[in-house]
Amino acid sequence: MSIRNEFTLLSNNGKTKINCVVWKPEDGRYIGVIQLIHGMLEYIDRYSEFAEFLTQNGFIVVGHDQLGHGKSVDSEKEYGFFDEERPSNVLIADIHNLRNKIQEEYKNVPYFMLGHSMGSYMLRKYIALYNRNVDGVIIMGTGFVAPRTTLSGIKLTKVIEKFKGSHHRSKMLEKMSFGKPYQKFDKTGVDLSNSWLTKDEEVVKKYYSDPLCTFKFTANGYLGLFEAVLFSCKLENVDRVPKNIPFFFVSGEDDPVGDFGKGVRKIYDMFNLTNHKDVTMKLYKNDRHEILKETDKDVVYKDILNWIQARINN
Repeated sequence: MSIRNEFTLLSNNGKTKINCVVWKPEDGRYIGVIQLIHGMLEYIDRYSEFAEFLTQNGFIVVGHDQLGHGKSVDSEKEYGFFDEERPSNVLIADIHNLRNKIQEEYKNVPYFMLGHSMGSYMLRKYIALYNRNVDGVIIMGTGFVAPRTTLSGIKLTKVIEKFKGSHHRSKMLEKMSFGKPYQKFDKTGVDLSNSWLTKDEEVVKKYYSDPLCTFKFTANGYLGLFEAVLFSCKLENVDRVPKNIPFFFVSGEDDPVGDFGKGVRKIYDMFNLTNHKDVTMKLYKNDRHEILKETDKDVVYKDILNWIQARINN
């Protein structure tokens, strides 16, 4: 068992307390720190089992409920809402504030960052902007969307915000965001065996019975997500990332977010095209979106651990 502590940081929005969690090895010994950035419609404690695994192998693990998620809300209406003026940049700043606090506390310790799904896009943007003193980055459940497509989504979202308000929960935006690649899967939790999330039916059942995973995103939340996707899928922004930072791209081969591997390969190719020195990709056959909660999660856990340990020992 690990030692788990909660604390709060003030969000960059200037008002919301961000819920943060740190897991530490019980024996007090550690060889590195791993910061987790969760995805859309979830919260950091969904990663507790993975965090326990990492602490058992000598890592301190830290993460937070991103703004509009988990306990990082001021009221019910703020679920799925980021910030009126800077919807993606506020999330980026919160990631940075947590990292600064942890690196101040654990100086000269190898520091790794992992982002899943929406968190992967935020991390890809983050690492292009705040890229010092990171020893490795794991990008999980990510994808590629052509910038012109995302720009169209941003324009539509701004129109909806103008006429309906930034807190409006748009069925149109939801349908657009979970479109064609998702059509072969159940997105409601009714058909447990055919969920886009994972093949593990117990995980699917728990997800769709959890109110912290089943609220609807606001137009503002979609705008923040689209901004991060647009930024991270531009070649010039990939080129801004320091070439010496190791990257590990991991996804399920049946993950619609990554367009069944095609989007992940596209991003992987972009990093190679911009001459990054240490870029690795692994797609897990038959796995869907949440590979940390898949039926072969033990393999995924070990692959991530081995990759991190190799970078520490290199």
